[in-house]
Amino acid sequence: MFRTNLVAALAGGTLSLAAAAAAQQPAPSQPPAPPPASVQPNDYSDKANWLCWPGRDDACASDLTATVVNADGSTSIESFEADPKAPIDCFYVYPTVSHDPGMISTMKIEPEETNVVIQQAARLGAKCRLYAPMYRQFTLTALTYFMMHPTPPAAMASAPPRPQVGYNDVKDAWNYYLTHENHGRGVVLVGHSQGSGVLTQLIKNEIDGKPVQRQLISALLMGTALAVPDGKDVGGDFKSVPLCRSDSQLGCVIAYSSFRESTLPPPDNSRFGRPRREAPGMEAACVNPANLAGGPGPAESYFGTLIAVPDATKFAWLKNKTIDTPFVSVPGLLTAQCVHSGPFHVLAIHINADPASPRASDIPGDVVVGKVVLKDWGLHLIDANLFMGNLEDIVGAEAKAWEAAKR
Repeated sequence: MFRTNLVAALAGGTLSLAAAAAAQQPAPSQPPAPPPASVQPNDYSDKANWLCWPGRDDACASDLTATVVNADGSTSIESFEADPKAPIDCFYVYPTVSHDPGMISTMKIEPEETNVVIQQAARLGAKCRLYAPMYRQFTLTALTYFMMHPTPPAAMASAPPRPQVGYNDVKDAWNYYLTHENHGRGVVLVGHSQGSGVLTQLIKNEIDGKPVQRQLISALLMGTALAVPDGKDVGGDFKSVPLCRSDSQLGCVIAYSSFRESTLPPPDNSRFGRPRREAPGMEAACVNPANLAGGPGPAESYFGTLIAVPDATKFAWLKNKTIDTPFVSVPGLLTAQCVHSGPFHVLAIHINADPASPRASDIPGDVVVGKVVLKDWGLHLIDANLFMGNLEDIVGAEAKAWEAAKR
């Protein structure tokens, strides 16, 4: 139950989550096997090491047909078509999903990786060519163990370091892509949770202030706490990559963590909505994909109905009717706005509930262990689903701005 509900969880949980998990199942007696001292790099010229590659029949070519459910109960079918001739590229790094037994995952493509790319990135294929490398990530197995065995502060010095294998893999994949596939094209970086953390490191080390920054169209860093100076758009984690404030702005970043408005402020133990390393004058970036300029805006959500968090696959979106398409869209149901709530800066999700409507007046997506909602995680599992339509529109507008700038 615990692992199922954490299909898209971040590698770096909270003690409350560890306690809840421990109540659900016995703690593993042995830590997961660490990576060997010397790890050979992957060969990213081998397309088997890519989860998605343009023109290939893979997860990014999946059926994304959606049922649109309106507030009055009327429905329509919305088809989807990728654009193989899109003028820009997207480079996607997936979140913590691997159930492999060791501390780092293998390079075998499992259903977990396939399912999450369908939920979080495949729809962007209408606006960009999609590249998604496999990488040897920090696993859910390791995450579970270390959350069930919190290290006392006095022993922190002897705690095993977080392996850098995953970051090194993504860096190698990025460099292969730049050398052999990019050809001067603009690129959007897309990540969630652990994927956003890896991309943040990649931008810091390989892009920020370097010539390749000219090709960065934007970075969509979902489910993370990117540090910026209070009230500022640039500084903090990145020296020269600002936050996005319009869909024609290039070289910027969209970062956020989403919470139900009704649960704010987040519990003190939440790791989302404030920088991981506390520093005076710093806050977590919050950019609202539903209104880049600021203020509230309608969330154009696409929720998975077949391969998503368990509650979503059983959720009754419409009274007396079953949704049999892979996705459902619910226009007008959700409004989003960045808010400061206590020490947190988060994207608050307001549900425009109408009990008289035949359409659902709620959404799935909470992290649930047993019957307990873990409020410190907010809506982390569906950070991407909440704004998939908005993000597709933004990437499309950025592609037009990129082409106009090149002309």
